[in-house]
Amino acid sequence: MKRIVILGAGTGGTIMANKLRKALEPEEWEITIVDKGKKHFYQPGFLFIPFGIYTKYDVIKPKANFIPPGVNFIIDKIERIEPGKNRVHLADGQVLNYDFLIVSTGVQTDPSETPGLQGELWNKEVFQFYTLEGAVNLANFFKTWKGGDLILNIADMPIKCPVAPLEFVMLADWFFREKGIRQNVNIKLVTPLPAAFTKPLSAKVLGEILDKKNIEVVTDFYIERVDNENRKIISYDEKEVPFDCLVSVPIHKGADFLAKSGGLADDMNFVKVDKHTLQSVVYPNVFALGDATNLPTSKAGSVVHFSAEILFENILCAIEDRSLTGEFDGHANCYIESGDGKGILIDFNYEVEPLPGKFPLPGLGPFGLLRETKVNHYGKLIFRWMYWHIILKGKEMPIEALMSMAGKEVVNP
Repeated sequence: MKRIVILGAGTGGTIMANKLRKALEPEEWEITIVDKGKKHFYQPGFLFIPFGIYTKYDVIKPKANFIPPGVNFIIDKIERIEPGKNRVHLADGQVLNYDFLIVSTGVQTDPSETPGLQGELWNKEVFQFYTLEGAVNLANFFKTWKGGDLILNIADMPIKCPVAPLEFVMLADWFFREKGIRQNVNIKLVTPLPAAFTKPLSAKVLGEILDKKNIEVVTDFYIERVDNENRKIISYDEKEVPFDCLVSVPIHKGADFLAKSGGLADDMNFVKVDKHTLQSVVYPNVFALGDATNLPTSKAGSVVHFSAEILFENILCAIEDRSLTGEFDGHANCYIESGDGKGILIDFNYEVEPLPGKFPLPGLGPFGLLRETKVNHYGKLIFRWMYWHIILKGKEMPIEALMSMAGKEVVNP
C-alpha cells in the first residue's frame, strides 16, 4: 500500500483529495488529509460580513461534508515535516509516512508583526476582516459608527486576494452612502504599493474608479507602528496617517510548522516550488498548492483551482515515474466588487497583465474585463454556490486552467 498525505483541508487540499480518490485505486493508494479544524470557511465571503451582505452562517460548513469516502480525515495540528524521511509529525504524537506529500495549508495573518496593531484599540477601533472573528467585530462596529477617518492599510505583500482591500473601500463607499453618512466618512487606502494595484493597466483603471468614488490612495507607505494613543499609523520614514477606524491587512505568513520542516519553505514560511510544476525545489516527492506556496502570482482562490488541475496531472506523472507534463502559467481571475450592485473582472497570468475585453467568450462575455458592470457583480455572487457544489468537489469547470487570450483586447503601451 502506497500513501499520499495532504496537509490542509481548505480549498486546495479538498480539491486534491477528491480528484485523487477518484483517480487512484483504493486497494493500492491510501490517501490521508490532515487539518487542525473541523470548519470550512468560504473566505471570499468575509469581505461581505462588515457590510451586512453575509452573516457568518453564510460562510461556514463542516469540512467533513467535502472529504470523499475512502479518504482518511485527521483533525490535529501539524508539528513538523521530516521530508528527508518522508514523514509528518502531528501534535498528538502520531507519525504519518508518505510516498507523496501535498502541502496546502494556506496562509495566516500575523498582526503581532506590526507594533501597536494589537494594542488597546484592537477590535474596538482597529480591526481586520481577513478572519471571521475580525469581520464580525467590524460589522458590529459599523452598525453604530457615525463617521470619521476610515483607513484601510495593507502592511505588506503578499496577501490573500490582493484585490480585497480595493473591494473593501469601494463597498465602504457604497455602504455609507446607503446609510446617508458618506459625507461624514473620509476613506483612504494606504498601501506599500506604488499604485492601487500591482499591474500597470489595471492599476490605472482601478485608480480612476477609486478617484470617482472619492477614495484617496496613499502609496509607498510601509507601516512601522500603530500609535493607539494618538490614533494614527506611522511609516518607517515617519509619514503619518490619522484614523478614527483602522482596518488592517496584517502581515501574511505560511503555517508556523513549515519553519521547522527541513528547508521546504522560505523565511515567510511559504513552500518553495517550481512555479510551473508546483513541485518542491528541494524534495521531488513533495508538492504544494495555493496560498502555501511562494508562487509569484496572486494568493487567490482562482489560482488554487486552476493550479490544482496542473498539480493533479503532475502527481499522476510522478506516480508513474514519468516526466512532469503539467505547466502552470500563473492563471488568476478575480471578481472585484465595486458597490452599487456592480463589479469588475480581471484575468491574467505570469506574463500577461489584466486586459480589457469579454470573458469567457470573445465578443459575447457575458462578463466584462476591466469594466464595471452589473453582470460581474452577479458573477461574484454566483461563485459562492459554485465553490460549495462544484469546485471543492473537484468537478470540471467550463473555464480552462491555462489562461486564454480569446476575448482580450491587446493594449499598446
